[in-house]
This record gives sequence, structure tokens and C-alpha cells, in this order.
Amino acid sequence: MTKANREKILAGLEELYPEAKAELVFSNPYEMLVATILSAQCTDKQVNKVTPAVFAQYPDATAMAAAAEEELYPMVKSCGFRSKAGNIIAACRIIRDEHGGEVPHTMEELTALPGVGRKTANVVLFNAFGIPAFAVDTHVFRVSNRLGLCKADTVEETERQMTRLIPREKWGQAHHWLIWHGRRVCKAQRPLCAECGLKEWCEYARNKKPASEE
Repeated sequence: MTKANREKILAGLEELYPEAKAELVFSNPYEMLVATILSAQCTDKQVNKVTPAVFAQYPDATAMAAAAEEELYPMVKSCGFRSKAGNIIAACRIIRDEHGGEVPHTMEELTALPGVGRKTANVVLFNAFGIPAFAVDTHVFRVSNRLGLCKADTVEETERQMTRLIPREKWGQAHHWLIWHGRRVCKAQRPLCAECGLKEWCEYARNKKPASEE
């Protein structure tokens, strides 16, 4: 794909999704961290159903650090693995003991927390602290490569290529553009190419066989 087409796609995404933002509901870095850990392999909609009760009972990292896994897990069970509850409590104990109860705001400190990988750390850095970061989840990985913005086999390589392509000040917002496009149009199983405002430049759409040939 040409540089010009990549720039047209990025401009198109910005025009299509000017209001794109995190769809997890949160009001501070602690809530963003907990919600993002819960969102792994779970929908934001489901996470948003369970977090109000969680945050009411455990309003900050210090309160969560004192929780027992057998108390927290039933509250978040619908979001998946039991390990999420254990990781959230363990992460909050480190936050309490090593960071004065405040969620840290560096990649190194965040990824040192249980249950926090690079993707989760990038989500927290941008959404909770406004620090430029480009998180690659399943939507971002799929859509970035499908559009032809990058050509990568791994999440890590996708992040490297995309952060070279996108101006630093737009990293976080571009992450949301791609997620919104992936959820609304460029779906995993049946992308809605006919409805896509980017099909003129999209590598996948250009190479897709007509329905009569499939």
C-alpha cells in the first residue's frame, strides 16, 4: 500500500469516528485498570454491567487490596477467568504497598503488576493519564492488517509499525478509531465492505472476490 493511501485511510477513520473513545465506564485510573483487566476476552458491555457493584464495594486500590478472592470472584465471574479476580487483588496490593495507593503511570511499572500486559498498560496510559500510547487488541490487530495500514504477524510488530505510521499525538485516538471500525463495520467474520467508507483504499476490499465468485 502506498503512503498516500495509508494517509487517506487514517484521515477517513478520523472523519468517520470523531467521537471515538473508550467504551469502558470509569472515573479514575484505578477504575480504568480494573475494568481493562476484566475486559480481556470479554465485551466492554459485560464489564460495564459488573463494575458499578465492584467499585461501590471496593472504591479504590487500597480497599481492593484488602479484598479476598472468594469475595471478588462471584462479582466478576461473568467476565471470565477466576484468575482475573486474583490478579486485580494482587495488583492493588502492589499499588498500595509500592505506589502509595495510586496507579502508576509508566509502562514499566504497569506491566510489573499481575494481569497487566503491554496492551492493558497502553489502554490505561492513554485513557486514564492522557499519555500517548497505542494499544493493540484483537480489533486493532485485525483492522490494521486488513486495511493494509501494516503487515504484521504479531501484536508487538503491529504496534511497532503503527506507531511509526501514526503521529505520536494521535496514537491513543487512532486506537479508538480502529476499535470502533472493527466493532461496527470491519467485523471479524463478515466485514461489511459494501458499507465501508474506506473501501476505496482498503487492501482487503480491493483484493476481495466478488460475491458471485465466492
